[in-house]
Amino acid sequence: MNEPELPPDGRPVDVYLGLLRIRMESEDYEQLLTVVEPVLQAIDEQRLPALDFALDESHAGGLSQEVRDEAALVIATAVTGRLDNEVIELEIEETGPVRVVTDSATASDPVRLGEIADYIRERQRMNDELRGIAEVSNLPTDI
Repeated sequence: MNEPELPPDGRPVDVYLGLLRIRMESEDYEQLLTVVEPVLQAIDEQRLPALDFALDESHAGGLSQEVRDEAALVIATAVTGRLDNEVIELEIEETGPVRVVTDSATASDPVRLGEIADYIRERQRMNDELRGIAEVSNLPTDI
């Protein structure tokens, strides 16, 4: 959907949520709202840096993968204002599969996806190194 197709004064995230309300099962949509509403409010209030938010299995509280993916897409739409975001899964040797939200052009560009995978690998390496330093220093290791 292009910007001229948006309703007057319509934010892309509101349009996307409206589409999801129609497309998703009611229970899934309600779960989605419980996840995204605090994040959307934080974005509106410009207080996102203080918000801790994760959609991986250990933090998702029993949400289905579909609801987690849609939550990631809703948040991406709120942040970017774009409706062409996609969830893709990258296979990273060191960590296993990693789900990433990106725009459709990047999702279809193997070179760019390789760069994202390289960044994830480097970030994991740094986290492992920092975790090791924290461990030998008797500091918390939950990076």
